[in-house]
Amino acid sequence: MNQAADVAAGEDLGAAWMRHMRAGEWDAAWRVSDRVLASHAGVACWDRPRHEQWVWDGTPLDGKRVLIRCYHGLGDTIQFIRFAPRVKQVAAEVTVWAQPALIPLLRTVGGIDRLLPLHDGDVGVEYDVDVEVMELSHVFRSTPDTLPAIVPYLHAEPARIQTSGRLAVGIAWKAGDWDGRRNIPYPLLAPLAQVPGIELHVLQRGSGLAEREEGFGILSGSDDPTEAAGVMRALDLVVSIDSMPAHLAGALGVPVWTLLQKEADWRWMEGRDDSPWYPTMRLFRQQTAGEWEPVIARVAAELRRLGGG
Repeated sequence: MNQAADVAAGEDLGAAWMRHMRAGEWDAAWRVSDRVLASHAGVACWDRPRHEQWVWDGTPLDGKRVLIRCYHGLGDTIQFIRFAPRVKQVAAEVTVWAQPALIPLLRTVGGIDRLLPLHDGDVGVEYDVDVEVMELSHVFRSTPDTLPAIVPYLHAEPARIQTSGRLAVGIAWKAGDWDGRRNIPYPLLAPLAQVPGIELHVLQRGSGLAEREEGFGILSGSDDPTEAAGVMRALDLVVSIDSMPAHLAGALGVPVWTLLQKEADWRWMEGRDDSPWYPTMRLFRQQTAGEWEPVIARVAAELRRLGGG
């Protein structure tokens, strides 16, 4: 395809990239990324917030000491750290500079020679080339068919949790503030608590946990990702909005149902109820923007089927 055809007339590069990624046209998206990369040459970005910084300058990783910077959210690091073993296949050394809370879990990932806790300031080690963890899919020009998607690639021992012999289902309904459209209003979850044969385990943390009414599920979550991973390993299923718990369950190889807003993030693409990122994941999508009730009704119906109710 002609590179010019990858970007429609009057379309900016970011919009073109998003359109191709959502359509599953990742080869075209990487050609757009190449143009963005060229436009960044010689342009400083260190004054920007970390999550807005571009890091990789196009230098091949082969034979190099590679520093992987984890500048986005916990879920992003969990999703993209899958590339570390592939980096190690070509690099001389792989250092990962990651969020401190994730380091115990990241120790279970192959291909990482050195793990360092992310902090403000200099990383304090020598390297030849650096890359932000979410840029690795561009480095390897991944497609939905070539993603490294063998799970689990994170590992945790199952926790001992309170169970009753019913189907144990973890649930999380609210994420951070950057896109409130992902969040499900707590009152809409009531039908899930009424499904026979299901035992709900509340994985929700943060401000969403304060919305929970007494008697809604069993409090099983943790602010520690490693402890949360152990709980998920003990569950039969995780049901989560588009947030870190969905990525963690997927990376652990735990069955997970991810509930998506109408205009979902690019990584989930369009028109799919599965994800090439996580073989154990099903996607439940809004059909109308802002309407979660039909999504919850479908999830409840599927839970009834699984629970024998």
